[in-house]
Amino acid sequence: MTTAPWRDPALPAAARVDDLLSRMTLEEKTAQLYGVWVGASTDGDGVAPHQHDMAVDHSDEAWAELITRGLGQLTRSFGTAPVDPALGAQALARAQRRITEAGRFGIPAIAHEECLAGFTAWQATAYPVPLAWGATWDPPLVEEMARRIGDDLRSAGVHQGLAPVLDVVRDPRWGRVEETIGEDPYLVGTVGAAYVRGLESAGVVATLKHFAGYASSAGARNLAPVRAGIREFADVTLPPFEMALREGGARSVMAAYTERDGVPASADPELLTGLLREEWGFTGTVVADYFGIGFLQTLHRVAGTPAEAAHAALEAGIDVELPSLKCYGDPLVDAVRSGEIPEELVDRAARRVLLQKCELGLLDEDWTPEPAAAVELDSTGNRILARRLAEESVVLLDNPDGLLPLAPDTRIAVIGPRAADALAMLGCYSFPSHVLTHHPGVPTGIEIPTVLDALRTELPDAKVTFAPGCDVTDPDTSGFEEAVARTAEADVCVAVLGDRAGLFGRGTSGEGCDATDLALPGAQGELLDALVATGVPVVLVLLTGRPYALGRWHGRLGAVVQAFFPGEEGGPAVAGVLSGRVNPSGRLPVSVPQVPGGQPWTYLQPPLGLAGEVSNLDPTPLYAFGHGRSYTTFVWEDGTGGEEPAEIGTDGTYDVSVTVRNTGDREGAEVVQLYLHDPVASVTRPDVRLVGYRRVAAAPGEAVRVTFRFHADLSAFTDRTGRRIVEPGALELRLAASSADTRHTARLTLTGPRRTLGTDRRLRCETEVSELASDA
Repeated sequence: MTTAPWRDPALPAAARVDDLLSRMTLEEKTAQLYGVWVGASTDGDGVAPHQHDMAVDHSDEAWAELITRGLGQLTRSFGTAPVDPALGAQALARAQRRITEAGRFGIPAIAHEECLAGFTAWQATAYPVPLAWGATWDPPLVEEMARRIGDDLRSAGVHQGLAPVLDVVRDPRWGRVEETIGEDPYLVGTVGAAYVRGLESAGVVATLKHFAGYASSAGARNLAPVRAGIREFADVTLPPFEMALREGGARSVMAAYTERDGVPASADPELLTGLLREEWGFTGTVVADYFGIGFLQTLHRVAGTPAEAAHAALEAGIDVELPSLKCYGDPLVDAVRSGEIPEELVDRAARRVLLQKCELGLLDEDWTPEPAAAVELDSTGNRILARRLAEESVVLLDNPDGLLPLAPDTRIAVIGPRAADALAMLGCYSFPSHVLTHHPGVPTGIEIPTVLDALRTELPDAKVTFAPGCDVTDPDTSGFEEAVARTAEADVCVAVLGDRAGLFGRGTSGEGCDATDLALPGAQGELLDALVATGVPVVLVLLTGRPYALGRWHGRLGAVVQAFFPGEEGGPAVAGVLSGRVNPSGRLPVSVPQVPGGQPWTYLQPPLGLAGEVSNLDPTPLYAFGHGRSYTTFVWEDGTGGEEPAEIGTDGTYDVSVTVRNTGDREGAEVVQLYLHDPVASVTRPDVRLVGYRRVAAAPGEAVRVTFRFHADLSAFTDRTGRRIVEPGALELRLAASSADTRHTARLTLTGPRRTLGTDRRLRCETEVSELASDA
């Protein structure tokens, strides 16, 4: 039997793909450039923008005819409707067999799924959302989570995961803040790259999204035009993507829905080809966000027909149309045959897709769709890891009089609409919030303890009563009376307030759930006022997808605990912090504002973005980026750097160190943060910006020495000509517990020529940790 060269695994992948392409018809090549979403709803509410307008209903007859050409991708076999994971894996295998048997070449499809906070499938582990990953400041832990997610995807027959989101928060009113890692590009890049490494290590293609600028939409409205300028785009928006590609090894990128300066990302060759491929050297696949190519015609109006949209997207560099064929099918074939679209564009995209299939083993003769092992998507190991992530992500914002931890035998009134609702733990891309709302009566498929249940388990000797007080969004206050009565009978009130995740206005947080301001939703603020007015100490627990303004209650609360949709084990994690079993170690990945207007504001502000005499509005946050408290105490001592500034070249390095000593009576973790302050530059610069961090644990009396190896490349910024440069001059390196809490400052002077940097510049500040002798 003679094996065609494209089937020979001994040959280089490029040679195999070139041989295969030479044998394929135009229809067969274009078939590799789109996905098919079987079972997607075409009426009513959907899980993607304009799904009811854009989705294609594939009958079995149409499906059978379609796959004779082959197929590029299968869309969300698990994430469309509740299906038992084992049965779903078998169904996916049957679909793959049909695809390979129907086409001339027997090439299977790439199966993709959402995996933002875990595999978005029924009965799969619901991990904390990305904003909670940012709150851990713990990239190795995020990498471990992503590896587990990847293993679960592969066990079910899935090859590609649509995560992580690397958008940097620019306005916390935006609904998708919960999907982001935070408001700082260095934090987003380091944590995001860790997620990519984990997913890719399991053999799953990680997909970076949304490339690029999506979070900078005007007015924080979903899909609104992006107003970011050249330097903001280069210095804030793009670095996390570059880091995730260079350090994470991501093999796919998803084009954003949005436009910037009149050019939609899906039709921008400078972005998707010039920057991504020619400058950064990316060789993987670029996929469309769902219906994004069709939106070039219907929403952006830069194309008059589906064929024109296909031409613009292919020319820009989008290789795969998702979730279903709309523009890359017959409209593309007809336009190529008529000479309107060069066939070379089809060949370029098909080559990239087939190279990725070759990497995944899908062109090998011995490939099989059958699951290699039993499919278990919420294993004990997964839950243990989900608990650890949740515990590390909980942020103790305030505890001024030591009300927390709670006494084990106290009387507790648990009040609030989020206290007894399991969905309060989950973000909008969890399966229960994303899909099950369309399937009433179907159980969640996973155990999700509520804060109320977890607190009763955590403190079995406490007397715990409960009243919801109000709904998340309903302005009705009729439940206040019972809530106040329960509080008046208690020693302490735990008020559990926050968001309901949803999609396109069906929640207070999530895709298409943008906020007019940063006031707590519904009547929850008024409920909190009523609880505080009882005189009983109130512990505010927030389960949210974004920060909310808390200045109205500052100084009136016994304690404030923030959790960002902490996942299926979030209830026990929060309860563990309240009881003291867990020593809180989370740090804010976003600032918490004083007032609901929010300005909008993130900490990355140049001088005129800070409080000053020129305006009566003060944007200073109530709790700064990087802030978080503990039940133990740390002192920072012996920081390096004397009175005179040290001199290094504009290509030099400088080590800055500090000793962190646990002076309390219990083990804890501190997050040592390194910020850069540039006093004078040729363009305005943020007053401070994060350039390094390290999470360290220490037992009582133990000390650790943290050293940051700062390289001058980390001071770089984009100048007036659009080049990334390092300027000579004075700098300050600030070792800090938050962006507003500097503990030690080292002054530098960069000497030598101004340097222009390329893609080989340093992106990360390396750190070292050494243990010192204990004083115990």
